[in-house]
Amino acid sequence: MIIKQHHYLDNAWKDYSSPLNSEKCQIVLAFGSPECILNPEIFQNLKSLYPNADIVFSSTSGEILDDTVFDNSVVATAIEFEKTKIRSLQTNVQQLKTSFETGQFLMEQLSEEDLCCLFVIADGTQINGSELVEGLNSKNKYNVPITGGLAGDADRFENTYTGLNDLPAQGNVIAVGFYGKNIRIGSSSYGGWDEFGHERTITRSDKNMLYEIDDKNALDLYKQYLGDYVNELPGSALLFPLSLRLQDSEDRLIRSVLNINEGEKSMMFAGNLPEGSKVRLMKANFDKLIDASSDAATNLKAVNENTEPDLALLISCVGRKLILQDRTCEEVEAVKEIFGNKTIISGFYSYGEISPFDADKPCGLHNQTMTITTFTEF
Repeated sequence: MIIKQHHYLDNAWKDYSSPLNSEKCQIVLAFGSPECILNPEIFQNLKSLYPNADIVFSSTSGEILDDTVFDNSVVATAIEFEKTKIRSLQTNVQQLKTSFETGQFLMEQLSEEDLCCLFVIADGTQINGSELVEGLNSKNKYNVPITGGLAGDADRFENTYTGLNDLPAQGNVIAVGFYGKNIRIGSSSYGGWDEFGHERTITRSDKNMLYEIDDKNALDLYKQYLGDYVNELPGSALLFPLSLRLQDSEDRLIRSVLNINEGEKSMMFAGNLPEGSKVRLMKANFDKLIDASSDAATNLKAVNENTEPDLALLISCVGRKLILQDRTCEEVEAVKEIFGNKTIISGFYSYGEISPFDADKPCGLHNQTMTITTFTEF
């Protein structure tokens, strides 16, 4: 695997040297702010550099390059595989009835016996990430790992954009399949949040809308724990996500509050919260958030038999960035410290992260986690 990176910042490109053959490059992953990736010159430049490659775009809430986090830029990572085949496919929320069917369609189209991983980039505002993941899992007959994330839009939560071999647009979902026996792909996802209070039961919800916990209004209950932060809603809710445990499962997901409706006394989350599920309140611990990134990388270092992977794609949640603020780079630096200098690092801050719970388990939609996917060709 040969990798070359480019960085568009302050209206200029910086190209990093590499022996990559531009004619043989199979895929370019371009993560950037909505304003940048909607600029036609960005796509035209990458297509001229890599005429035979699939170019995948995602808007972000921050771009990751090596050990640094940027805003208002584009990080493009071009990859030339030596022994691995890839296939890329895009669909749009308008083409299928539901996000669940979108997931099913993508997995059915890309599923082959030698499929070893599916990497998914989805619109972050028009797609129901939980249902997309359920659809992907339902057709995953070869039980391959599924990773990826939902596009971001800084901290605006308005419009996100994704695209494949064209200018990015709203509503797109892109899946990239990796095929063959000469690539090792690992994934790991950690949160680092502190849980507090006793476990409660969701008694009324509708997909990602939460109304009642323990037969009491969820918003009123939530406000009791916010203290002075109650005057800063909905933004302050990112400091207090929910830990979610689905029925008949010990696996825990993190769910972030996206918005509140005072009239309906409801809360909108970045992922579904099924009735009967168990929840606990959570709060931020800065050091634990950074340690979680290190833990995710350490776990993958073990998967790679303590060798440095060729490429690490980091997808972290916008909520973590808003909380860590000036310390955001520290969670990326923690990953870099574990992997070392040989591993190329790219990624972005998202509206949701897609990753298996653990090895040999189905993937889930996560919020407020650092999710890492590593690629090593041999």
